Amino acid sequence: MAATEPTYAVTGASGRLGGRIARRLAAAGLPQTLLARTPARAPELPRATAVPGAYDDHDAVVRALRPTDRVLMVSASETPERVQQHRTFIDAAAAAGAAHLAYISFYGAAPDATFTLARDHWHTEQHIRASGVPFTFLRDNLYADFMPALVGEDGVIRGPAGAGHAAVVAQDDIADAAVAVLRDPAEHAGRTYELTGPEALGLIDIAATIAAVTGRPVSYVPETVEEAYASRKGSGAPDWQLDAWVSTYTAIADGSLAAVTTAVEDLTGHPATSLEQVLRA
Repeated sequence: MAATEPTYAVTGASGRLGGRIARRLAAAGLPQTLLARTPARAPELPRATAVPGAYDDHDAVVRALRPTDRVLMVSASETPERVQQHRTFIDAAAAAGAAHLAYISFYGAAPDATFTLARDHWHTEQHIRASGVPFTFLRDNLYADFMPALVGEDGVIRGPAGAGHAAVVAQDDIADAAVAVLRDPAEHAGRTYELTGPEALGLIDIAATIAAVTGRPVSYVPETVEEAYASRKGSGAPDWQLDAWVSTYTAIADGSLAAVTTAVEDLTGHPATSLEQVLRA
């Protein structure tokens, strides 16, 4: 392999989104390193090598990355330590001289975002900007693929979303967009893309779509914020997790997730996938 040939490094390859991206790179015949806390859990793909590379292991990440690497960074698991883990990984990527860092962020990331976890993404973005590593931010709306998980055992979606809307986006579209950035990073350096589906949907619309595709009765019942906390308190989740769950719905309610963009089509050349198409697939 020529020393100047671009190489690829992917985090989160054992997960749904990182795995989609890794499989696309493999299908294109591109060499890649799969960084994982547990390499044995990474998928076995052509021209892919799994190596240790946990977000909080600076030395392992430095060893794993090369100056030619175009790095795909999927955000770490949701914990109170996530931002610090991200900072450690970013610092290691900078120390390794990585060529480009494509970060999977969240739609409308801001220090005061209604959705509490979007604040983590904003702080991560700021650290990437300060690191000096060339970057692209892919800010995903809520995953269309996860909408059925909002439905309770009784067939009801409950939450304080009011009559708000979200432009939910397909994970396959995100993966296509990420690969487009990784294949041509200079074209996208320093840019931020807000990735959405083709339309903004209310939870009534989402419930009706799930029902139409599955044949199962599904409905949406609005809650107050107080009711939402009370109904989830019994899960035993810590306060930060409850805040994240509830603020998913309040971000829908206040319009934070409603604007539709053309970023998916701009990056991939194909239209964004609808929720119905995702569910039928």
